[in-house]
Amino acid sequence: MSDTVFTRCPPKRIGFISTRFHGTDGVTLEARKWADILKKMGHDCFWMAGLLDAPAGSGYTAPLAFFNHPRVAALQGRLFSVTKRNREITREIQTLKDLLKDEIYRFIEQFKLEVLIPQNIMAIPMHVALGLAMTEVIAETGLPTIAHHHDFAWERERFTLTAVNDYLRAAFPASLPGVEHVVINSMAQKELARRCSLPSAIIPNVLDYETPAPGLDDYNRDVRQEIGLADSDWFILQPTRVVARKGIEHAIELVRQLKDPRAKLVISHPAGDEGNAYMQLMRDRIEEAKIDVRFIADRVGETRGRTPEGRKIYTLFDVYPHADLVTYPSHYEGFGNAFLEAIYFGKPVVVNTYAVYARDIGPLGFQIIAMSQFITREVVAETRELLTNTALRANWALKNYQLALKYFSYAVARRKLTARLANLFGEGF
Repeated sequence: MSDTVFTRCPPKRIGFISTRFHGTDGVTLEARKWADILKKMGHDCFWMAGLLDAPAGSGYTAPLAFFNHPRVAALQGRLFSVTKRNREITREIQTLKDLLKDEIYRFIEQFKLEVLIPQNIMAIPMHVALGLAMTEVIAETGLPTIAHHHDFAWERERFTLTAVNDYLRAAFPASLPGVEHVVINSMAQKELARRCSLPSAIIPNVLDYETPAPGLDDYNRDVRQEIGLADSDWFILQPTRVVARKGIEHAIELVRQLKDPRAKLVISHPAGDEGNAYMQLMRDRIEEAKIDVRFIADRVGETRGRTPEGRKIYTLFDVYPHADLVTYPSHYEGFGNAFLEAIYFGKPVVVNTYAVYARDIGPLGFQIIAMSQFITREVVAETRELLTNTALRANWALKNYQLALKYFSYAVARRKLTARLANLFGEGF
């Protein structure tokens, strides 16, 4: 399907819907980027979620939409790792679905919405009732919809065994007229076509590369000092949550093998929503490796501010300028926000060449330190070279930025979103 567009769709009132728009998870970040792009195109954007941080006058909070709402979490815990559900469970799913449908209808009516953008809720079944509610609302209203899919059920082992396969086939994702399906990588596109016979467009994760990255200022200049690093230390940044698929054990092993007291690993985010077992494993690995690791999640937030004790809270974009190297040793990623951010700030990056990277990003020619599931002597040597060779780092940074500007900028998403709207409203072709 061509993305060539000759005219732009007239301004629309667009509603984003998900379980949460809050924090720095990938879905929230990408939704905000889309909204930024759409607003600059003249559209009005509104938000509905169970956990919501939205501009005043543009948000609708529906607590039952949050996947960690006690009632929702209790239900979800009975739907997977089993193969059968009783009538009570089915009744609860339907009850929650109907309550959530009412919330979505109120959101639509309150903001007079003309387009819906469900964010991942028709892809990964972290909230089965919400996905069903969203599907039925689209079927009943016929509202033009761009369904943005970041992760599918078949990509997560924890959703393999289930008592709600009938619902998954109906709504994750749904096959409905007037829905433009969008995925973030070519593997998802092919699997969606193979499993569900649904066409989709690829809109990769993007960053505003047209705008230069922020640097040091009077507020963030003291980040190293605040986390106890000297100017001469090697600031090796792991800018992800502490969850198993991020492969942080590889970053620990890399620092261990560098065997240099200047090498300090800094982990910016807390544990995710998958339990604390992996965090304990990491602490055990760190103790065995006898390396210096700083967990700074308590000092990194969405916005600048102060802790209750009066210490500064920095954003992740305050931290990046100080890094000498970024580690990104994930076993699996839907795309790779941290990779795009490292390139944005001109930092060399160690990448465990996960499948999506190998297929969609690597062939574009980015200069990285590539590893494949374990740290080799060559990876360690190349890392040491980059940490000590500022000219080489600068050359890599320039080339990588130019490639990212070409393939992953806001301009790319703007063109593809315009095409999706044109398909829905029949304009511009």
